[in-house]
Amino acid sequence: MGTTEEFDRVVERRGTGAIKWDAVDASFGGQDLLPMWIADMDFPAPPRVREALSARVEQGVYGYSRLSPAYYDAVIRWMDRRHRIHVEPSWICFAAGVVSALGIAVQAVSEPGDDILIPSPVYGPFYKAAEDFGRRAVSVPLARDGLDYRFDLAALEEAVGPRTRALMLCSPHNPVGRVWERPELEELARFCRVHGLAVIADEIHSDLVFRPHTSFLGLDPEMDARTILCTAPTKTFNLAGIQDSNIIIPDAALRRRYKAIAAKSHAMPSAFAEAAVTAAYDQSEDWLEALLAYLAGNIDLFCGTIRRELPQLRVQAPQGTYLVWVDCSGLGLEPDALQRFLVEECRLALSDGRDFGPDGAGFVRVNLACPRSMVEECLRRLKAHLR
Repeated sequence: MGTTEEFDRVVERRGTGAIKWDAVDASFGGQDLLPMWIADMDFPAPPRVREALSARVEQGVYGYSRLSPAYYDAVIRWMDRRHRIHVEPSWICFAAGVVSALGIAVQAVSEPGDDILIPSPVYGPFYKAAEDFGRRAVSVPLARDGLDYRFDLAALEEAVGPRTRALMLCSPHNPVGRVWERPELEELARFCRVHGLAVIADEIHSDLVFRPHTSFLGLDPEMDARTILCTAPTKTFNLAGIQDSNIIIPDAALRRRYKAIAAKSHAMPSAFAEAAVTAAYDQSEDWLEALLAYLAGNIDLFCGTIRRELPQLRVQAPQGTYLVWVDCSGLGLEPDALQRFLVEECRLALSDGRDFGPDGAGFVRVNLACPRSMVEECLRRLKAHLR
């Protein structure tokens, strides 16, 4: 089980090839920056996962690998236990990562020239998944009341055209932190059913929630046949480098289309995927509960301090993910000037809101999956230059 002391421990990641740390200065054009941008955690993976990987390393041969029935059983048990959804082994398609799966999914549900609805702001690769394969990414702003976001069904209705084929859903939402409620998702499912749309649902953050999460799968039997559900253990257990995702597709015909396109990439599981994932899902749930408690503490510290001491910024605690969406419009800076201020004055590397679509201008996304001392240092730098 994870402990506060374990999560508090600062792991030196510089010089390890970690993009978050070793690419930060070049990416942001600054020096000695505190990296709270790219969405991986600075915590060691769960002890049971590390033990399983060590045993796999000792085996000594790391050739081409396949996933055994034990792997699929672990995924199925996890989805049933944590998310109350039934999954058959045949529904699970391996992917090297959710980002690559998004592009494959877009191709499986549409043709070049078709429109894909994307409620925004949203995780940047959603747009690329459509545009890189000749589809048109139709950005539809989420309705916003302060920092409270919801789906704008009227705007989605207006955006539907004769070539609209699918909607991409981020649930829980990155970057705004919403955990969508069941009635909201049911309304969205009805909208998609009426318009004959497929849904590509990215639920990679579904384990990292502070209120109940409802999966899009299982809401509507008709929509289940047009849904591609993207899940992974990688955000939950800090295994992004293992590159393993589970794409769940109940409909046989849609699954065949997805697999035919995916086969062209010749992606195969890492030699370490099964050991890491089965240890994570079957033996590390207590670690996840401890992680969620620690993340909640980081979020309370960060959001509470901003509300009390930095009124120029506006923030709402996320209902899910370890990412905080910060409204910086009160600083009166244009987006380029805002980034220069954060980098050159505060020496902070925070994700530019524009990376999540035009509706993100004036915002930054802050990654709080790090030791509390890093959160405290981030706040110290902000207070030093904003007071």
